[in-house]
Amino acid sequence: MLGAHPFHVAGEKYLTAVLEAADAVPLIIPALASELRLEELLERLDGLLLTGSASNVEPHRYGGEPSEPGTWHDRERDDVTLPLIPRAIDAGVPLLGICRGFQEMNVAMGGSLWQKLQDVPGHLDHRDNPALELEQQYAPAHDVVLEPGGVLRRLAGTDRVKVNSLHTQGVRQLGNDLTVEARAPDGVIEAFRVRSARNFALAVQWHPEWRVGGNAFSRALFAEFGAACRRRA
Repeated sequence: MLGAHPFHVAGEKYLTAVLEAADAVPLIIPALASELRLEELLERLDGLLLTGSASNVEPHRYGGEPSEPGTWHDRERDDVTLPLIPRAIDAGVPLLGICRGFQEMNVAMGGSLWQKLQDVPGHLDHRDNPALELEQQYAPAHDVVLEPGGVLRRLAGTDRVKVNSLHTQGVRQLGNDLTVEARAPDGVIEAFRVRSARNFALAVQWHPEWRVGGNAFSRALFAEFGAACRRRA
């Protein structure tokens, strides 16, 4: 909701990253599950980006405990993305998930989530501080170790990179057919790819779209996604 009215929106930082770093034209898919013909939609797409959001996947979608009061959810988005993800993979549509999109991909593939990582013994507090300026919230927060033989390891040309961290939830049980691409220092999964996908299908927990032009690793990730989209086109 923006004011008293519902809107279908996407953050400008995601649209800009697609335009400038993936060299593609972004279009927003409305969260109108009852009206969308998913197979027909996928035939028209060259790629699919699942953006971050202030909302969380509804816990009943993965057998989780009820959320605490005041937790933001978006049932309409879940109704679109969760059935769309496996169809996109089957259709060979390039797929990039970011933050909520990362969590959606895990749930869509049969995985589950921790709702509050900071309360799980042995895990770091991965949240941002909303009292800080945006530049500080999105500043690099911790290293991630990139798995040998992975897509991200190839793109980075090194075994670890420093990323931002602005999430409360995280992977509890990894979904079916997913392979870990990166982990945080506490072992939390920060990136994965779809093992059997015919095309690019990868998700990250951090936010590579932020100031993408100033981060070589983020630019390489979006460029890889954009190249896959052009091959499909």
